Parts: sequence; structure tokens; C-alpha cells
Amino acid sequence: MKQPSVRVRTHRAASPWLFLIPGLGVIAAFNLYPFLTTVRKAFTDARTLTPGSWVGLRNFQDMLDDDQFWVALRNSGLYVLLVVPFTVLLPLLLALLVHKRLPGVTFFRSAFYTPVVASVVVVSLIWVWMLDDRGLINGILRFFGAGPVAFLGDEWLLLFSAMALTVWKGLGYYMIIYLAALADVPRELHEAAAVDGAGALRRFVSVTVPALRSTMVLVGALSSVAAFKVFSEVYLLAGPTGGPAGQDTTLVMLVQRTGTGLSGRVGYASALSLVVFVIALLLMLLVLRADRKESAS
Repeated sequence: MKQPSVRVRTHRAASPWLFLIPGLGVIAAFNLYPFLTTVRKAFTDARTLTPGSWVGLRNFQDMLDDDQFWVALRNSGLYVLLVVPFTVLLPLLLALLVHKRLPGVTFFRSAFYTPVVASVVVVSLIWVWMLDDRGLINGILRFFGAGPVAFLGDEWLLLFSAMALTVWKGLGYYMIIYLAALADVPRELHEAAAVDGAGALRRFVSVTVPALRSTMVLVGALSSVAAFKVFSEVYLLAGPTGGPAGQDTTLVMLVQRTGTGLSGRVGYASALSLVVFVIALLLMLLVLRADRKESAS
């Protein structure tokens, strides 16, 4: 009599795994297998048309002597340092503006979210048109008697322009995340603070920010990884060569440039990809660890 009961329990315990098998198969085929292949090739001298042979840590040693690697690492690090604070704070302020139930607020929410769903290629081409020497912004500057600014010709101006594009395009996405979190903040907390005489700024610092701390950590982690792995914005503004003298190349751009083509150094590009993965993982872990320390204190 007990044997059927044991079989039923075993069947029930195995059922969830049966439903997970298709999804796990897709993950293994399109994520895990390419990742393991990249790890293996990072220790070879493989090229596009040749499988290569085992070279150990030589690719990583060559990386340390590669000036382009350090330039790309500098640019990717600057991207994180300068983009993440804006992508954490600006969407929060934007969410506070459109959080209230006002006439036409749905239109503004949709308008702010439009850059998110727009193709990054189309958006980047629009920005190239605006930042070009004969573009919209320089046309306005000429109208007021100022000389044209080489937004796309100066390495630092081009990099900062790409950062502005990244922040602008991500505002709507992170705004939606904050709007979902703001809906869970009890109105009673704001009303109690207002009764105590707290102004809008004081309520923002004392009520809104603590209530949204976990959401801000999530946005910080997501935007850190996205900023470090930036490719499209800089590539489309700077071009395949990475702007003037290749000084605007990011790590992901360097991976693409090194590992593609008939003579692409696939092994070296795989080693670069592994470095990008490790640094991005460390960035996320650092953000989460800092949040845990603040929560414990």
C-alpha cells in the first residue's frame, strides 16, 4: 500500500524539473556552451580559419603589453564612473515627476520611454546628425556667433557625447523600474513627514530614498554592467576604428575588432571577453556587497 504513495511523491518531486528541461536546454545551447567555448579558446592561439593550439596564459600576458587594451579599459572604466550616477539619479527624479496623477501624464510617460524601444542604430544616427560639424547643435552655435565644436572629432568630446546618449536612451527604462517601486511606498509616510513640517526635499531624502534603496541598488548594478559592456553607442558615433587614433575604443569594441575578419585573433578576443565578464561580475558583486554592508550598519 505504501509503494504507490512513494511513487506519487517521487513523480511530484520530479515534475518541476521536467518543466525546466526545455528552458535549461535553451540556456545550455545558447549561453553555457558558447561561454565554455570562449573560456577554452582564451587559452589558445585560435584564429578565424584555424582552431589554434594551447598557449596557456600567453593571451593574457600579451594583453598587459597591449596599449589598446589599457586605452579600452580606461574608457570602459570612465563610462561606469560617469554614466552610472546619472542613470541612478535622473530616472528617479523623472519617475517622481510623472508619478503623480496629472492630466496628460500618460503621454509624458510614453514619450520618456520612446528612446528605450527605439533602435539604437536609428537613435545613434540621429545623434550623429545633431553632433556633426554641420549638424543641428553646431548650426545653433553658429547662429549665436560661436564656432563649430568638434563633438565627433575630439576623443574626449566624442566619449562624453556617447555617455550622454547612453544616459538619455536608458532614462525611460530605469524610470519604469522606479515607478513600479514608488507605487509600493506608503502614502502615509509622506503625509506623516508633511505633518511634521518636512518640505519636499526633506521628504525625498528621509522617506523616498530609504524606501527605494533596494531599487536604486538594482538600477546601479544593471547600469554598471551595461555601461561597462557598452558597444553600440560608441561604435556608431566613433566608427569601427574607435574615433581619433582609436582613443575612444571600449573593451567590447576591442573584442569585436580583434576577433572578426578572415585573420581575426579569436583566441586573444576570447581572452578579452573573459576579462570583460570577470570585471562586469565583480562590479555587480561590489554593488550588492556595498548594499549589504549599508543594510547591516
